[in-house]
Amino acid sequence: MGVAKLKQNLQDWITQQWVIFFGKKIIPNQNEWLVGPFGKSKGIGQKFITQLADNEQLEICKSQKKKGLIKSINQLNLSNQELDNLSKDVIDFYESTSNYQLDLKVKWNPFFKVFGVLLKILFSNRIEQLNLPMSNNKNSKELKSKILHLVDKRSKELKRTIWLRTFKNSHQVVYSGVYETCTIPNGQTCIKAIFPLPNGNATVILKPSVGKNGELILESSGRKIGDSGFYFLLNDSKGNIWTKFIKSFKDKLVVKSENEGIIAVQTLTLWNLKVLTFIYHIKKLHS
Repeated sequence: MGVAKLKQNLQDWITQQWVIFFGKKIIPNQNEWLVGPFGKSKGIGQKFITQLADNEQLEICKSQKKKGLIKSINQLNLSNQELDNLSKDVIDFYESTSNYQLDLKVKWNPFFKVFGVLLKILFSNRIEQLNLPMSNNKNSKELKSKILHLVDKRSKELKRTIWLRTFKNSHQVVYSGVYETCTIPNGQTCIKAIFPLPNGNATVILKPSVGKNGELILESSGRKIGDSGFYFLLNDSKGNIWTKFIKSFKDKLVVKSENEGIIAVQTLTLWNLKVLTFIYHIKKLHS
């Protein structure tokens, strides 16, 4: 059995050892659909961006042109009927994400709120990642949303897309994640969101579909490794890569046009019980 790296915070070592004990060792070049950038023992948040650029010999694109989470909605390989039905506003948001402003409301299930508090105390504040609001705020909190493109220094080809979300007033990092598409083993094209953690990451693979009213539906609800879903990955003390698929944790995001804007409702469930709901009010910035 593998051993997590020793020179790090105890709580990080314990969670990583849990992944090793209950997870599975994988060979990266046989699981390219799953693997992604890892964080270091210290400094996630905004530090991760410069670390990733240095590690992969990339640079941050300084162009002021619009930047999207994906280059084109065609990357999702939706059917022609789904593309015809999909809201044009939703398409524009994904292709021009930097042109939009986000406000956030959160609704917690009181039963799970204590776990959120522990997450914040033990991990989130320290590693600058997954800083979830703990109060069911009636008024939206404005987020500063920034799309960063990391490009090859010579060719300027886009290699990595990072979505950094911070609270506008406190500048606290809510999420710092790498976004890309991937093809899971059954041939389905999915969106992959990679959130760096110490010596590893949390990866959410979301299967896209289009609802009857033109909404984009992204779901991570698989049953086994190889499906859409939530994965922990880590690099142990000998350089081996391990993953743990969290079958009981599911994520559903519905993005739709509403009242001359866009609303995204994200619901997280554990053991089929609702944990919390994020409600994003998304408005296009006027130049």
